[in-house]
Amino acid sequence: MTLSSGNPVLSCELVDTQMLANPPRHPSTTLGTICVCLVLGMLTAGLWPFHQPRNNVTWITTRNGLFFGYHGVVLSNGAFNLSDGETQRSCSLEMRLKAATNDGGTIVAFYSADDLKKFSVRQDGTDLVLDSERRDAQRRTIISGFSINNVFRPETPAFFTISSGSRGTEVYLDGLLIRTIPWFRITSADLDGQLVVGTSPVKNDDWSGLLQGLAIYGHALTAADALRHYQTWVTNGLPYVSENERIAALYLFDEHSGKVVHNHGSSKVALNIPDKYTILNEKFLEPAWKEFSLRWSYWKSALINVVGFVPFGFFCCANLSLTKPVRRAAVSTVAFGFAVSLTIEVLQGYLPTRDSGTTDLITNTLGTGLGVMLFCWKRTILTAILDRIPSTARIA
Repeated sequence: MTLSSGNPVLSCELVDTQMLANPPRHPSTTLGTICVCLVLGMLTAGLWPFHQPRNNVTWITTRNGLFFGYHGVVLSNGAFNLSDGETQRSCSLEMRLKAATNDGGTIVAFYSADDLKKFSVRQDGTDLVLDSERRDAQRRTIISGFSINNVFRPETPAFFTISSGSRGTEVYLDGLLIRTIPWFRITSADLDGQLVVGTSPVKNDDWSGLLQGLAIYGHALTAADALRHYQTWVTNGLPYVSENERIAALYLFDEHSGKVVHNHGSSKVALNIPDKYTILNEKFLEPAWKEFSLRWSYWKSALINVVGFVPFGFFCCANLSLTKPVRRAAVSTVAFGFAVSLTIEVLQGYLPTRDSGTTDLITNTLGTGLGVMLFCWKRTILTAILDRIPSTARIA
């Protein structure tokens, strides 16, 4: 017993062997019921709402704009080709919007699956985040990005100008320069591909708020341009664009009805409002190292997934050990937890409101293992509680 006392899982296995030789006379149905309820609860939490929801995008009738609720998306009906073979060409992006909450999400993103080009502008709490992912000439994936703190306020209008050229990337808020990032540059190639508004093209990252204007330029904007566009767009409902400015896309959101947002720029790529919430190219069992992030939201989600499977590991191991004693109950429980988690992650790959990844698979299995260790440590307490259950709740 000295050997097993230092290892709770080994101790649990030794006791399980003894239980096989001397099974309890009155195993309880309580543990089995708890296990079934926990599995159903985990499946519900992982797969709700079990279907592709309606697209939560509505027109604002009193003024120009589209309101994006939770699970809202707008997709371009074609792909942009701003680079036209010149990958180093400068470009700019303007957005007139009002965030509804501090929850965040992807506001706009450009995606091309063939070349793995992906550029997005996100809200992360009160921060503005720019992310870029592309492949170099050697087909290596290059990921870069930065964030600007404390620029979003719920229900407060904001006008962002993101201009990138030889001096790096400049970000303007309401016509005023707030940040210059010399080492980060967006090229016209980053804006090639299909435009996604309201969520990420590869995962559920929906944004909630009012979008009143979106413009894409094939050149870098100056400080004077940014201020002029802000003043004229707020005053007149559209930016004053000089003759030498190359505006590829201009969405005024002034239709007030229908399923199409028309483009007043040169590319003529319109935006469509689908009936159902859709992820353009949803990832399936994304590797954990690609999901990894230093952001608090990542660690919070990982902690929830660990803690959420601890009760399952505890009661499932108790059920296998006390109700119907089996060999290696601890190992069987961890394997069962892995199987339940894998089932959830596979099914999540077909649901646009969920994310399919291996990080949850790891954290859920870890939580199951911690629950097993907790049972092996406190099994005598659970046995004492079960002994107090009236005999009418037992089966012979």
